[in-house]
Amino acid sequence: MPTVLATKILKENQRSLLLHADVSLVEYNAINIEFLPFENLSNIAKAIFTSQNGVKSFLANVRSSAVENCFCVGERTKSLLEENGLKVIKMTEYATELADYLIKNHNKDSFHFFCGNIRSDEIPSKLKENNIAFKEITVYKTTLNLKKFERNFDAILFFSPSGVRSYFEANNKSERPETLSVCIGTTTASEAKNYTENVVIANATTVESVIAKAVKTLKNYD
Repeated sequence: MPTVLATKILKENQRSLLLHADVSLVEYNAINIEFLPFENLSNIAKAIFTSQNGVKSFLANVRSSAVENCFCVGERTKSLLEENGLKVIKMTEYATELADYLIKNHNKDSFHFFCGNIRSDEIPSKLKENNIAFKEITVYKTTLNLKKFERNFDAILFFSPSGVRSYFEANNKSERPETLSVCIGTTTASEAKNYTENVVIANATTVESVIAKAVKTLKNYD
């Protein structure tokens, strides 16, 4: 039976997808998230969110009614916003796609960008290049949870660039060059390729899609 390492603690239904496919699971949180306090805001016309953690921290500090319109990255981020009564104008799979949309359709507007301390540069850099006004607010902190594994895995499931860095800082890829890295998206995959060439990308940016890609790829190896 193949064994995969998930770099985040999975939900029970997600674990079941692996177990029903006869795949053994080891899991841990490769990163730690800490919500940060920030200034109390009101009357936010347009807000940008690139992660569920950003939404959760925001909602812990600000009433949802304070925001008129949201723009976000990821289906799960959109769902979380809508579940809390927030209006989502545009959702894209990747930050670079959202940046392109904002440049094309909202280049005269201004935004509040709620993000973590380790965030990708696509959105702020593109907004700056196109003279689009925005205020960046750091609402959560990501730290690496380094853990050394003294065993081999058939595949490792990665869900963020930070998770990739955390795993490979503690585990030397040269010791296990055959291990498959299954990544949630192209940004995470780009980070993984700094450490290994054995990388595949899920068909959608969801945990379930990462699991499905791992199961399918491992079966093809048999």
